Amino acid sequence: MKQFQLKEQIDNFKKNKFAIIRYWINKENIILILNTRKIDKELFIKRYAFGLLDYYINIISETMIIGKCSSTNDFLSYLNKQDVKPEELFILCSGLKNALLEFLIELNLNNLEITNELNILFEKVFTNSLKIYNKKAKAIEEALNKSADIVDKQVILSRTDINGKIIKVSSAFCKVNGYKSSELVGKSHNILKHNDTAKEIIDDLWKTISAGKIWVGELKNTKKNGDFYWVETTIYPNFDNMGNIISFDAISQNITSKKVIESQQNLLIEQSKHAAMGEMISMIAHQWRQPLQAVSILVQKLPLTKMIDGEITDKLLDSVVDDVGKQLNYMSKTIDDFRDFFKPNRNKELIDISIIINKSLDFLGYLLKANSIKLNIKNDTQIKVFVYVNEIVQAIINIIKNSCDILTEKKIEEKVINISTLKEDGYICIMIEDNAGGIPNNVIGKIFEPYFSTKTNKNGTGLGLYMCKTIIEQHSHGVISVENTNIGAMFTIKLPVE
Repeated sequence: MKQFQLKEQIDNFKKNKFAIIRYWINKENIILILNTRKIDKELFIKRYAFGLLDYYINIISETMIIGKCSSTNDFLSYLNKQDVKPEELFILCSGLKNALLEFLIELNLNNLEITNELNILFEKVFTNSLKIYNKKAKAIEEALNKSADIVDKQVILSRTDINGKIIKVSSAFCKVNGYKSSELVGKSHNILKHNDTAKEIIDDLWKTISAGKIWVGELKNTKKNGDFYWVETTIYPNFDNMGNIISFDAISQNITSKKVIESQQNLLIEQSKHAAMGEMISMIAHQWRQPLQAVSILVQKLPLTKMIDGEITDKLLDSVVDDVGKQLNYMSKTIDDFRDFFKPNRNKELIDISIIINKSLDFLGYLLKANSIKLNIKNDTQIKVFVYVNEIVQAIINIIKNSCDILTEKKIEEKVINISTLKEDGYICIMIEDNAGGIPNNVIGKIFEPYFSTKTNKNGTGLGLYMCKTIIEQHSHGVISVENTNIGAMFTIKLPVE
C-alpha cells in the first residue's frame, strides 16, 4: 500500500472518528441488523465500532498487518454469539468502508482512484475477517454439538405435542426405560405410565401444564421389560409467538434408588411397629394379671361368704360390685391407653414434657415392678414441646425397655434407671440412664443401625433403637445420642422447644 493516496487523509480520519462512526451506524441496513440480532447500539459503538475503525486506519497507514488485531477477533466472536450471518457481516464491514468514502466526499477529497484503493483494501480485510468468522462459527457449532451430545446422553429429556404424543426423546431417556427412540416417537406418553400411578396425579399434571404452568412431581413409570423406575420430573410448556402452547418438554431425574431406600425404610418401620405391638400386647397381659386376680378373688368371696354365713348381705354385694367395677375400669383404661398409642396420629401436639414421661411410664409400670427396678425421676422443668406424642412415647418406651432387658440379662442386683430433664440452648433434653455397666466401645457406634442388636438371647429385633433415631430426627432438629457414664449407658433425647 506504499502508493496508497489516502495516506494524506489519515490525520483527517483520526480527528473525525465520531463523524465516521455516525455515518456508519445510522444507516438503515445497519440499524436493521443491530435490532434483528438484539445488539445494543451503545455497547456496539463503545466496545467494538471504534476498535474496528482504528483497525482500518492502522492498515491504511501500514502500521498494522491484516488479521493481527485482537479487538477485531473479539468483535467477530461477539457477532458469532449474536448469531450474525456471514451476509450480515458483509453489510456491517462494507458499511464502515462506505462511511469512510462518504466522509471523504463531504470533504471533497474523494476520487475514483481512492475509491478503488479502499474497495481493494475492504476486499482483503473482509476476506480475512470472513475466514476468521467461519472458523469461530465452526468452533461454536462443534461446541454446541458437543454440548448437545452431552445433554442427549446425560439428561432424561422428552418432548410431546399438546396431545401427549412423543415428538423427541434423548438417549438418556431411552436408556432409563429400555425403549428405542423409534419405538417411542409418535406414541402416547402413556406407554410409560405405571398402573400404580394414581389418576389424580395425571389429572393434576395435565391441568397444570394445559394452563401454561410448570408441573413438578414424582412419577412411577414402566420400562419396556415390565420393570418400574421412578423419576422426579419438571414439565415446561412451550409457546409460539402468539402465546399458544405448542409442545411440552419434560426434564427428569432418576430417583429409583431413593425410592427403593424409602420403601425399605417404610418396611423397617412397619416391622418395628409389629414388634412393638407384640411387646405392648404382652404388657397388656401383665397389666391385666393383677386386676383379673383381684376380680377372681372378689367373685369367689360371694359363694364362700354364703357357705360360711348362710347369706350374702346387700352391703357385701354392693362392696364386691363396687370393687369389681374399679378393677374393670382400670382394665378398660389400660385398653384405651394402648389403643390411643397405636391409633394413627400424624398431628403434632403442644404438650408438657412431664406428661410425655408419665405416659411412657404408665405402659411400663408392671415391667419395672416385676423386674424390681428402682426408678428415679428428676423433672423440675415445666416446658411444652410441639411433637408427635405417641411416637415420642414409643421412643422413650423403647429406650427404657432396653435398659430393663440389659439390667435383667446382666443380673444386676440393685437395678436402677434414672430419668432427668434439662433445658439447654433452645432444646429440652431427656436423659435416660441405667446402671448396667455401659455399652462396649466396639459396638456403641452401631446401636442405632437397623437390625443391630446386643441382646444375647436373640429376642431383639434390632429395630427399636433405629426407630428411636428415626422418630426423634423427624422432629425438626431433633437429636438422639448415647454415651457411657460411670455407672452405665445414658441416652439423651433433644427436642427443640417451640
